[in-house]
Amino acid sequence: MGAALVAMAAALALDPEPGSAVLAVVLSLSLSRSQLDRDLRGRIEAAIALPLVSLGALGIGLLLLHLPWLGAAAFIVGMALSVGLRRYGVMGRKAGTLIALPFIVLLMAPRLHSQALGPVMALIVPVLVALVALLSVSLFHALGHHLGWLQAPIRAKAAVMAAAKTEGPRLLASDRMALQMAAALGVAFVVGYLLFEKHWAWLVLTAYIVGSGNQGRLDVVYKSVLRVLGAAAGTVVALIAAQGMGGADAGSGTGTVALILLSLFLGLWLRPLGYAWWALFITLALALLQSLEGAPPQGILLPRLAEIVIGAWIGVASAWFVLPVRSTDVLRRRIADALAALSDASSAEPFLTQLQAVEKVAAAFRALRLVSMRWHPSQPADWVDELMACRAPAVAMIEKGSAPGAVRKALGAARKAMREPAQIQPALAELRATLEAAETTMPATISTKAAP
Repeated sequence: MGAALVAMAAALALDPEPGSAVLAVVLSLSLSRSQLDRDLRGRIEAAIALPLVSLGALGIGLLLLHLPWLGAAAFIVGMALSVGLRRYGVMGRKAGTLIALPFIVLLMAPRLHSQALGPVMALIVPVLVALVALLSVSLFHALGHHLGWLQAPIRAKAAVMAAAKTEGPRLLASDRMALQMAAALGVAFVVGYLLFEKHWAWLVLTAYIVGSGNQGRLDVVYKSVLRVLGAAAGTVVALIAAQGMGGADAGSGTGTVALILLSLFLGLWLRPLGYAWWALFITLALALLQSLEGAPPQGILLPRLAEIVIGAWIGVASAWFVLPVRSTDVLRRRIADALAALSDASSAEPFLTQLQAVEKVAAAFRALRLVSMRWHPSQPADWVDELMACRAPAVAMIEKGSAPGAVRKALGAARKAMREPAQIQPALAELRATLEAAETTMPATISTKAAP
């Protein structure tokens, strides 16, 4: 949040209109989550690529304003490319993230060009804002590490490669997701342009959000439900706040700006607890942002909620019917990769990296278990629970430096069980029991050191 505030202040100094400030805040928040700045090579890559893609996004923004259908086509190609690049591993994912960032900004602030700047400065300012955002995020991350507030990120190279090879020989999962993204955005633009005129961006943004980071059909449905619930709650809160502050005349002054920043902070703080919190507070923040222009909240918020619902349906339909990726296949692949990392590990880091990849898929399966346990007692979420219970004894074993024969046997059986879903939970339960039994024979100092 500190990085976003510094970047926003610098952007306002360069250009007093709100478009540059919104660009600075969104780039700062996105860069912070992407971790692109966490090493020197990443910072150099971002410093080279961000200005280029910012200029490209500015051009597409002008197309969306003056030639909307051509701008929509360029937008779809750019976003699909950002997803398709994941097939090239870590470098492809980084490049895709850099390409996607300015396009996301366009959906939140479609008019990034400033009326107060000349044509030359209109080109220079977005580049400067992008570099300022990168510098601000890098400085605050460095400060956070120095103060001990941030931990060094676990590298996820293996997890990224695992995601790329999830599906069969014909099309990689990344290729399927790129086509799904293109289909969802295409439908969203058509529906948005025909039914919502100038307010199409929210529909397109929702279709993008629920499909980005697609980890299978169930994951898209889960994110869609959270997005709609969070946005609905944010709409109710924003309407109540608008009534309490005097309706449409309340959207001015430093008080509204303070509420916007508070909403962003709460959304960032609570996001790890669930995406619905982020959707709630970002809806509130953007409603307040648009209220600064004097638009009545009722005229903005209710159509926006309708767009979010329609966009979520479009995203789900695309993931479900356009070359679908089965969520259970993704989960089985990632559990198999975690077991392979445990089998080959000379250190705990590869295994912990793969556990992180499994956790990213787990939330949707745990939500499914809550609503379907009565009809289906055995759930894929149980596989995740058994695997996570292996964490501490497995790390202890790795720290010891050798695996007992019983553990190797149980590990081999668990890896073979990935081909038969009915056998996965019993095999993982047996592995957990074997690891825990082996842990009791280890020296106490090793077990204490191995706590994650």
